[in-house]
Amino acid sequence: MPLTPTCLCLLTRTGADGGREVLLGHKKTGLGTGKVVALGGHVGPGESAAEAAAREVKEESGLCVAPESLTRVAHITFRFPARPAWDMTVEVFTAADWAGEPAESHEIRPRWFPAAVLPFDRMWQDAPYWLPRVLAGERLTAAFSYADDNEAVAAHSVAPLR
Repeated sequence: MPLTPTCLCLLTRTGADGGREVLLGHKKTGLGTGKVVALGGHVGPGESAAEAAAREVKEESGLCVAPESLTRVAHITFRFPARPAWDMTVEVFTAADWAGEPAESHEIRPRWFPAAVLPFDRMWQDAPYWLPRVLAGERLTAAFSYADDNEAVAAHSVAPLR
């Protein structure tokens, strides 16, 4: 079964305290319901990953971000041996330039989080392995394989993106 091409977009800003913040959201429907996730989703036919990321940000938060303002920071492969239909490749982008104010959608309740204090206890278990590094400016390639419970990371690798 081919891996589903997907994208994530990490919007960042300077918070009131001068620290860096990232926009994440409480997932209300679909894969990851109940978890805090990055904005993103499937790449559509004829769509680049950056175009999909900009579209998903708009659909999930109401924010407008131009595909050309996105920086590709990671390529991640996720495998779920107990649920192969969930297997995916993900292009991860960051952006600090967008327009609008985040608003709740049918899928996501967005919220700004301090980059130094992320809610890992409410996120997918792969997040601590790569998210802080990407937010610190690293560019990565990673692979994660989940255990049969589809919750625990069974194996992982993280390396610099080439």
